[in-house]
Amino acid sequence: MAGNSFGKIFKLTTFGESHGAAIGGIIDGCPAGLSLDFETINTEMQRRKPGQSSIVTQRKEEDKVKFLSGIFEGKTTGMPIGFVIENTDHKSQDYSHIKDVYRPSHADYTYDKKYGIRDYRGGGRSSARETACRVVAGAIAKQLLQNIKITAYVSSVGEMELKKNYSEINFSEIEKNPVRCPDAEMASKMEDYIKSIRKEGDTVGGTVTCVIQNVPIGLGEPVFDKLHAELGKAMLSINAVKGFEYGSGFAGTVMKGSEHNDIFNEDGSTKSNHSGGIQGGISNGEDIYFKVAFKPVATIMRKQETIDSKGNKAEAEGKGRHDPCVVPRAVPIVEAMAALVMADFYLLNKTSRL
Repeated sequence: MAGNSFGKIFKLTTFGESHGAAIGGIIDGCPAGLSLDFETINTEMQRRKPGQSSIVTQRKEEDKVKFLSGIFEGKTTGMPIGFVIENTDHKSQDYSHIKDVYRPSHADYTYDKKYGIRDYRGGGRSSARETACRVVAGAIAKQLLQNIKITAYVSSVGEMELKKNYSEINFSEIEKNPVRCPDAEMASKMEDYIKSIRKEGDTVGGTVTCVIQNVPIGLGEPVFDKLHAELGKAMLSINAVKGFEYGSGFAGTVMKGSEHNDIFNEDGSTKSNHSGGIQGGISNGEDIYFKVAFKPVATIMRKQETIDSKGNKAEAEGKGRHDPCVVPRAVPIVEAMAALVMADFYLLNKTSRL
């Protein structure tokens, strides 16, 4: 299986399956001498882990990270950073009923046809469990980036949308509710809605908005390695993501050029920021902001028509522990992937100036 690595200089390779002994990764290219705050890494893991509230899967994983290499006396050595996260609460029996059945909108069918074998226990490698490794690497990338601030939050669940610009939001409110929506009233409505969807045996999608602040000018390359293109790839690599837009996004298509153009101030800043902090694929010093769209979780607690591995008609019904809405736990994953992109371009930019 190819495609297990992300990044060019700051590079993450992950391994492991949802119901295997452990998942883990190798971070290569992290500069030597970076003092790591392990409590911060643990905090990021707690934000993503299952079982943290009543509106997410009740799988109980501590998600404690064990570092194996690349760190000495609390500092990075410049060598590959190896780490593992043990799987301690997997219940493989919950998936025995789908051993030979393809769940609609899952990776079951495509994995089986591509590889001739699939790990049906929790989806195996296709499980969002793998994203825990990304959060570890993202937490380290954030510490490398220092002044660059990356903040994500839930901006919609189903048809309920927080219609506020990120500049109108108090980011300190994000972690005060299980939905991670920085508006108490809207968060309460979203939480009630997710609970009602769960009672129906169904799921719902939503969007996560991410803002990257204090970005230096010059990150990104002008042709194939555009900054927004790499951010898009990073976000679209996350499980259940169906869309990505940055800056004005699709709303910009109905504007005139005279309305959309970001007029310069004398110091090089811009009066507006429809460009989303990126012009010509290169950061311009303004805030980078984008939205990531997540589909409803494919596993629902209802019977659905499907086929089995022999092509016969069959029924599939979700069992076990699953998220009724993935967006609350996706917030730290979005931040982590953004941090990996920014760290890679930060190091690439330093190399290009040697």
